[in-house]
Amino acid sequence: MPASPSTARAINDRLALRLLQQEGPLTAGQLKQRTGLSRPTVADLVERLTVAGLIAVVGEAGERRRGPNAKVYGIVADRAHLAALDVRTESVAVTVADLVGRVLAEASVPIGGDTGTGPAVEQAVALVERVVKEAGADRLHTVGIGAPGLIDPASGELRDSSGLPEWHRRLVAALQERLPEARVSVENETNLAALAEQRDGVARDRDTFVLLWLGHGTGAAVVLDGALRRGASGGTGEIGFLPVPGTTGLPSATDCEGGFHSLASSAAVLELAAECGVPVAAGEEPSTVGVVRAATGVVRSAVGLVEDGGARSEAFGSAARFLDALADRLVVGVASVVAILDPGCVVLGGEVGRAGGDELAARVQDRIARMTPLPTEVRTTTLGGGAVLRGALLTARDRAQEELFTPGERPVQSW
Repeated sequence: MPASPSTARAINDRLALRLLQQEGPLTAGQLKQRTGLSRPTVADLVERLTVAGLIAVVGEAGERRRGPNAKVYGIVADRAHLAALDVRTESVAVTVADLVGRVLAEASVPIGGDTGTGPAVEQAVALVERVVKEAGADRLHTVGIGAPGLIDPASGELRDSSGLPEWHRRLVAALQERLPEARVSVENETNLAALAEQRDGVARDRDTFVLLWLGHGTGAAVVLDGALRRGASGGTGEIGFLPVPGTTGLPSATDCEGGFHSLASSAAVLELAAECGVPVAAGEEPSTVGVVRAATGVVRSAVGLVEDGGARSEAFGSAARFLDALADRLVVGVASVVAILDPGCVVLGGEVGRAGGDELAARVQDRIARMTPLPTEVRTTTLGGGAVLRGALLTARDRAQEELFTPGERPVQSW
């Protein structure tokens, strides 16, 4: 059954908008070439989208010819403003961008563990309002939030968890109250990081992969056949609760101590580094990222000497032992994921994954190759800790564009 004229117009409008979003400003002739539509049809859709306030003339084609130059059309970027939040246990980072995803302003603020729920929420909301003002935005159309913990798949709300601060859950409600016109949504931080790696990072060529998040805590995100999998209760990837050998006990329903978390959390990695004698810069408080980066730097710089038969320095020996021991721990979780899902690719994500670089990834891949017959490539994140904020921004942009690009009655006023 052929599409009705209104449906055909809607399909054509969406196609043109997606092209402009993906490729940037285009002339009507370029739209005709890329869509395969007739010249009159393209002229009609350009007029409709212009009247709707979604596209505008942003310049002229550079080629000189008889008559006027061809007009170049682009999406009206300030048609809507978006915000992305990365909510950590003791901090919040905020980015405000326009409809095409161009970042206009960003900032972060630490929130101490002894800060009360009310003051913590107020600090976070005040940060959002300040960044919105710095971006020159009157209001927000969509807000995407990345946070640790389980997201209820039915309600889309952050579930209560004894291991996370109460202000995390209160923040979502507070933002919705203070920004009543904005569409506010929350997603698990590791899931957002995986979406960012899939769209803009190291997994762009993979439609099936697993992201292993290595940061303050541990987590995993599963992408199968191009789709993010959340599970029946939103708990897919809660790898911190995975029972593993090498711990002093078993995890419980309310505490992941004794699970994989006990091997790969930031506290566990710091203890391992100390046991291996990884040096820390004088006067600096040891951090997980710092010790992993220091170890990989030592190993990377000394490889040439070792290959030439030079003596292994004490620093190199400590760093190599640490990375080997860390890989031994990580492969326990990776092997479990590979045995169940056979993803073909595992990305070591988060700040720690990025700090470990190719040195850590190669060690994990070597070990997994000896433990399973399933071919598995281990890659290093290209986005690191910034993947959560990037993923939150991508989902906010997708949601805003989905609504604004939907055919029908489109109000001309800006958000």
